[in-house]
Amino acid sequence: MAELKTKQHDADVFEFINNFANTEQKREDSYELVKLMQEVTGQPPKMWGPSIIGFGSYHYKSERSKQEGDWPLVGFSPRKAAISLYVYSGSSEHEYLLEDLGKYTIGKSCIYIKKLADIDLEALKKIMRATIDFLEEKYGRNQV
Repeated sequence: MAELKTKQHDADVFEFINNFANTEQKREDSYELVKLMQEVTGQPPKMWGPSIIGFGSYHYKSERSKQEGDWPLVGFSPRKAAISLYVYSGSSEHEYLLEDLGKYTIGKSCIYIKKLADIDLEALKKIMRATIDFLEEKYGRNQV
């Protein structure tokens, strides 16, 4: 089994934002997301892999394979094309939470936004809280 490449490490989150976010708007949105996610999780921002800023963590074991590892409870990455938000469980029982979010697209494991002003921050907080509750219920409380 291949080892996961995306692991938590001690690189400076704000240095990463300053160097990686390709516009001033993306940098400002990233600082705001750090504050928001830290407020919701009660956890400090940590770098995961080369480009994800995560908050808290859980240990998962795949139901379909032998893969297991640690992953942030919530997180984001200020990628070039869009900001990737790792905040959604993907569970059908949580689909209703997306109704009030605003302007976004969704992939298999994340929500993509162009800028923070395109979404409702209260709706984002509700999504994060529901996701954290879902993950902690499924995998237990596990802070790495």
